[in-house]
This record gives sequence, C-alpha cells and structure tokens, in this order.
Amino acid sequence: MNQEITLHITLQKPPGAVHYGIQKGSGSKYETILIQQPVAEDLQFEFTIAVKTAKNGSLDFSGPIVQGAAGERFVYIDIGTYAGESNSVWGRRLKIPLYTISQDVLNKLLADDKIKLHTNVNGIGKDGGPNCGTVKPFEGWVIKKKL
Repeated sequence: MNQEITLHITLQKPPGAVHYGIQKGSGSKYETILIQQPVAEDLQFEFTIAVKTAKNGSLDFSGPIVQGAAGERFVYIDIGTYAGESNSVWGRRLKIPLYTISQDVLNKLLADDKIKLHTNVNGIGKDGGPNCGTVKPFEGWVIKKKL
C-alpha cells in the first residue's frame, strides 16, 4: 500500500528578511520547495507525503520530503542559506516531528481524503532569530477539514 496524506504547517510570526521552505531530498542533493519570505505574518506550508505499510505491518512515512529513520521521521523547514538564499546571515533547519502521529490518526487520514493534519510552530528561536533544531515544545498534529 502506498497512499498520500496532506500536511499543513503554520510557522507563526517568523523573523522576516530570510527565506523559508520545505526540504525535498537529503544529503547534498536536496532542493527546497515552497520557498517563502514572511512579511509580518505567519507562513503556511501545505504538501503531501506518502504513507506505506512497513515490513512489520505498521504504517510508516516515505517519500522525498520525509527525513529520518523509521520511528524517528520528520520534515525539515530550511531557512536562509539552507533554503538557497546564498547571501543570508541565517543558515538553519527546523525539524517538524512526524513520529508523534499515531497509527489511529493515520488510518483516519487514509480513509478520508477530505481531511489533513495541521500543526502550529513558533517561528522565533530563543536568540530572536529563526527557530531551529527540533521543535520544542511541540504541540503536535490535529486533524482538520480540507478547504
């Protein structure tokens, strides 16, 4: 089985004058997609990822946007130089965990193509710059209707 689910990330009030985007691929051969630059407002990222059945029968995430090993999956928001902005003073990545999504929630998503998963993430880090590293605290994902 290979199906897709929709994820929606709201990056809340990130610092401006820097590019943000979703990382597709890994290592030196990645690209940044959905690149945006905030202007005193939240950024919205919506994309799909694949869900497959793992060898042990559980559901797992896959595809070029998904990062990390089984049981530790996440997506990256690339910031500044990581988002292809060569002259940026920022070079950061923000990890958005997927491993917190339960099998029950995945089953609901796969059974209804009119829903998606949404999360809000603080865009400002402790140093006042763009938030980076693994999101902490992470409020998790909630099911919402697609518009």
